[in-house]
Amino acid sequence: MKIYLIDQKSKFKKHLDFLKSKMVMKYDKNLLEEKTSTIDINSKKKIEELNVDFLFDYQIFPDNIMSFKTQWSDENRKMEIGDTIAQQVFLPPSKILSQKIVFGVRINEIINQTDKKGFSYETLEGHVEKGVSTFTIEQIGDRLVFKIQTFSSAGNILTKLLAPIFSVPYQTYCTKLALKNVKRQLEAQNIEKEF
Repeated sequence: MKIYLIDQKSKFKKHLDFLKSKMVMKYDKNLLEEKTSTIDINSKKKIEELNVDFLFDYQIFPDNIMSFKTQWSDENRKMEIGDTIAQQVFLPPSKILSQKIVFGVRINEIINQTDKKGFSYETLEGHVEKGVSTFTIEQIGDRLVFKIQTFSSAGNILTKLLAPIFSVPYQTYCTKLALKNVKRQLEAQNIEKEF
């Protein structure tokens, strides 16, 4: 984790290259706290009719919360297991008046089932949390849902001390905005262009 006062977007390539050399933080999934958040998608389309490229391009969080650089976009290809994402979190959620915290995650699973699309990643050394997060769009009967499931705990002593009063409420806030952001992108596909 590195903290800056200036937006690091112009230096993302350097941060990404550094983070690619980092190891995944060691964790025991059985000892981590599980959290699952979902949101229903109002769509006339079934999962196979939706364009979910934005999900695999990591367009999940609103840009006032986080900016990022993915290894697969840097290498001009699609997401693969083992790819790294350099994340820059804005704290508070503002690009200008905020601290910019840079850390990384690594893709450990790509989900491409008939009724479920998404991926998961694990946190890298230096992240504020340790564990794994999974992001999926799922067809459950006639329902379409977006789900974020995490197994995580504080990544260091400081975040452990601040978790009850700061980290957990901020993570909850970011998760709610991510759910709404993905819902908006999926539901926008219901609107057909009229010519």
